[in-house]
Amino acid sequence: MVKIMLRTRTHNRKRTFFICSVFVVLLIILCFRVGYIMIINADFLQEKAQELHNRERVIKAERGNIVDRNGTPLAVNKSVTCVSVIHNQITDKEEVINVLSEKLELDYEYVKKKVNNRVALERIKTNVDKEIADEIREYDLDGVVIDEDYKRIYPYSTLASHIIGFVGKDNQGIIGLEVKYDKYLKGELGMILTTTNAKGIEIENIAESRKEPVPGYHLATSVDMNIQKYAEQALEKVLILKKANRGSIIVMNPQNGEIYAMANKPDFDLNDPFNLGDLEVESSEEKQKMLNQIWRNYCINDTYEPGSTFKVVTAAAGLEEKVVKLDDTFFCPGYSIVADRRIRCHKAGGHGSEDFVKGVQNSCNPVFMEVGARLGVDNFLKYFKQFGLLTKTGVDLPGEAVSIMHKKNKIGPVELATLSFGQTFQITPLQLVRAGAAVVNGGRLVTPHFGVQIMDEDGEVIKQIEYDNSKRAISEETSDTMRTILESVVSEGTGRRCYVPGYKVGGKTATSEKLPRSSNKYISSFLGFAPADDPQVIALVLIDEPVGIYYGGTVAAPVIRELYENILPYMGISPKYVQRDFDEYKVGEITIPNMIGKNKEEVKKMLKELELELEIVHLGNGEIITEQFPLPNDKVNRGSKLILYAD
Repeated sequence: MVKIMLRTRTHNRKRTFFICSVFVVLLIILCFRVGYIMIINADFLQEKAQELHNRERVIKAERGNIVDRNGTPLAVNKSVTCVSVIHNQITDKEEVINVLSEKLELDYEYVKKKVNNRVALERIKTNVDKEIADEIREYDLDGVVIDEDYKRIYPYSTLASHIIGFVGKDNQGIIGLEVKYDKYLKGELGMILTTTNAKGIEIENIAESRKEPVPGYHLATSVDMNIQKYAEQALEKVLILKKANRGSIIVMNPQNGEIYAMANKPDFDLNDPFNLGDLEVESSEEKQKMLNQIWRNYCINDTYEPGSTFKVVTAAAGLEEKVVKLDDTFFCPGYSIVADRRIRCHKAGGHGSEDFVKGVQNSCNPVFMEVGARLGVDNFLKYFKQFGLLTKTGVDLPGEAVSIMHKKNKIGPVELATLSFGQTFQITPLQLVRAGAAVVNGGRLVTPHFGVQIMDEDGEVIKQIEYDNSKRAISEETSDTMRTILESVVSEGTGRRCYVPGYKVGGKTATSEKLPRSSNKYISSFLGFAPADDPQVIALVLIDEPVGIYYGGTVAAPVIRELYENILPYMGISPKYVQRDFDEYKVGEITIPNMIGKNKEEVKKMLKELELELEIVHLGNGEIITEQFPLPNDKVNRGSKLILYAD
């Protein structure tokens, strides 16, 4: 009995000791843990506690302006407000819903859903005019927050829309210069910090802290809005006249790559870029596809076959490699036999015997096929690369496309022949302008661009944007020769309708047949520069699928003529009238035969013999309807025409 009691006492002592030991160990661990929390981890936990009781509200930064080369604002800001609610701070939900739905002109149920949403901060409406915000403030509604905001405004609406681009609801750039230079334009957000209790209700008598936003930098561009206006007016006029699908114009300084204008029609309103007008869509995906097409900048986002405008590159390469001389003679029967193919010239009857200069003036395909053959595949591809046609131009706009070109091992005699006059490959319009600039500016390959300077709010230059213009495509000697030849294309060849009295203009026409060839659809284009002896401006116009007459010399060249008639004097380039102008460009005297009682076809035949273009103007019902009947492409005169008025 005594032994049992002793064993029990011993057992109890051991158990007590064990429990005490465990307790001591736990106490030590707890002390270490408390010490870790209170000493080592104190800052982290303090920060978390503050986050629990702090509420942050973003203050938007004022976005930087975009201006043209003369300081004309292209994108600016308007001060507006943003109305939000903090659910836990609302004391009278019904009043808040009624006031906000009425003043903000929003659906009652929409506002109710927003107000009942249990989040820290629920945005009700942005871009609210300050006058309306002040009216809401007068109600002194608990839980309603009104913060300053900015709305992007584009003073010229549709003008230069594909260049400038626009911003979204978050004030970040979406397309154009707005997105390309977003990091400079957007500025730095500010912040308002308030203290709340655990329920999210703001604690009274505790001052809020505020971090002021930093406004964005301004962007100065090379765009000249007056030149842009002239370009868009000339483009719109020809699109209406020729009932074409769309058109584009690029106007650039060939010496340094500054782009003065870039126009695409149709365009869109930058202040309402998501509006499709009368177009109906069935789904949001379809709407987005249509918007993407409207926003598409065809000057850089699309490629096309350049056709005869590319002949300036082939000619320059041939002269540079000395495989052709100006007085080399060729014979054009209207076609060339290459391998097993019969490749025709645009003049069915052929140009007959002609030297190289005359071949360029006539835009004779067999001449350029021969030059291409003399160059060979290796040299042709070498100059294709040197003129920057295998890479992007580096223009400071998003979404630039790259050229589509044959692989070297796929270029046979037939491919080389068609490449030489601008078919079976594709480039962007801007790539062609860049190559054309190198042909006439002394041989330098410039970088086309818009951005010139980044400035602060005081107008001080923060950054001068630099571009690489150091690469060379051809020699100055070859460039000088090409300027002379291309001036003769306007004075004597297919580009006569681009002649501007008092100015030396050079250029090249093109009539590109779209794929598939059987579609009988064309792109009319003209690449022109002025003054020809010292180029200060180069321009390219493309008219997509003109109705009726589609020749580049007839449709596109007059567009550049109208453009240059306006912008050359504006740019301070004065006309120079010399006796040579009259001698070279006078029409002469023509006796018009009696056409009374003749029908349209008979009149056209009579005038064709006189090498006059016919234009019939119908007057009636308050409308003017014109019909144009120009001569065939090989019979282009200096724009002389007989105009008949018919009732």
